[in-house]
Amino acid sequence: MKYTKAKIRYNRIIMVTFLICFFIHVSAQETILPANAQQETIALTNATIHIGNGKIINNGTVIFTNGKITAVSTAADTTNAKVIDCVGKHLYPGLILTASQLGLIEVNSTRSTIDGTEIGDMNPSIRSIVAYNTDSKVINTLRSNGILLANVIPDGGIISGSSSVVQLDAWNWEDAAYKMDVAIHLRMPSLLVRSGSRGGRGGFGGQQPAADPVKSGLEQIEKVKIFFREAKAYLTESKHENTNTKFESVRNLFDKKQKLFIHCNIVKEMLLAVDFVKEFDFDVVLVGAVDSWQIADILKQNNISIILNQLHDLPAMIDDDIDQPYKTPGLLQKAGVLFTINDDDGNSRYRNLPFNAGTAATYGLSKEEALSSITLNAATILGIADKTGSIEIGKDANIVVSEGDILDMRTNIITQAFIQGRKIDLDNKQKQLAEKYKTKYGIK
Repeated sequence: MKYTKAKIRYNRIIMVTFLICFFIHVSAQETILPANAQQETIALTNATIHIGNGKIINNGTVIFTNGKITAVSTAADTTNAKVIDCVGKHLYPGLILTASQLGLIEVNSTRSTIDGTEIGDMNPSIRSIVAYNTDSKVINTLRSNGILLANVIPDGGIISGSSSVVQLDAWNWEDAAYKMDVAIHLRMPSLLVRSGSRGGRGGFGGQQPAADPVKSGLEQIEKVKIFFREAKAYLTESKHENTNTKFESVRNLFDKKQKLFIHCNIVKEMLLAVDFVKEFDFDVVLVGAVDSWQIADILKQNNISIILNQLHDLPAMIDDDIDQPYKTPGLLQKAGVLFTINDDDGNSRYRNLPFNAGTAATYGLSKEEALSSITLNAATILGIADKTGSIEIGKDANIVVSEGDILDMRTNIITQAFIQGRKIDLDNKQKQLAEKYKTKYGIK
């Protein structure tokens, strides 16, 4: 009898503790809900429209209904539409983050919030989309800067798995999915002996690996090539006694329904990436590619696109110009290489994407070229340019309204944003904290 009472008391304590933790957790969440589907036709009038393809329409109107853009002009008929006067404001396509672990990692230093890496070297069957957390606090801070879409990528191993594009206003990952399994990610082993590099990437007196890193890297790359050769042979067979899930997961690479994103930086590594195009005829995109400006002609010849991960950084090699990362987009543009600008800064957590592009606009790109690099170019590389990336008839109404230049940190003041025609809430945890302490200390 005593044992029974003690057990009941223990269970009650556990239940009360659970309820307390639950309500603390619930009360700590922002009341920011995903928007309902577009119910009425909306017309954004009297705005400066930045199409995303290099063109600008002054004093123009954009009309969208059922999530799709139906008119873009200076004399659109706004009859039967809800008119939103945007006089003095600028309209932009929703910005696109092309490579991030958004929704996979919440706090870099807290292991329980990290779900971006799988064990093992060869994981082509891993899908990042199923781990995407729509309740991440980081997501809303990106929307406030005009970023409405993101490509969520896995990490770890040599072949990390597949990435998917998500729209940043959803209840769950199924709602968020904008395009599934866009690319398979290959992490090129480093072929750089790090003692002569800048920015904490080695340095004089730093401990070097016991084995030859170049030899080890080349051996790993050969293993990857053997994997793809075996996969190709497997996929040419009409029937299989046993299903190989790893080989099956790269089928769309050979059909060019998927792209191969190769993460690499220096020329040696990028030239090895070119070999994957020549041997397997893959549609290859280089991620990082800090030295891509040196072999832009080769990249152009092989139809290889570039994702420049971080402009606000030091160059990879000690003998590069200190402002080389800023100049690289202009050099790629001049060479005719399709590229996009990204932001993978672990501190700002992706939100500085438009300002990275703004920096490039002062080092060789025009303002509209810089905008295209994070809108239409990004959409083209991710295979979603038929749906988004520019403000054009027939595309999804992914639109940002800004008081000023979206690429300028001072005037990037986003007043409204629409994802597939839905007007989304631009509040976030940081705004709420700012208001809380402004109130506490009487700051206006």
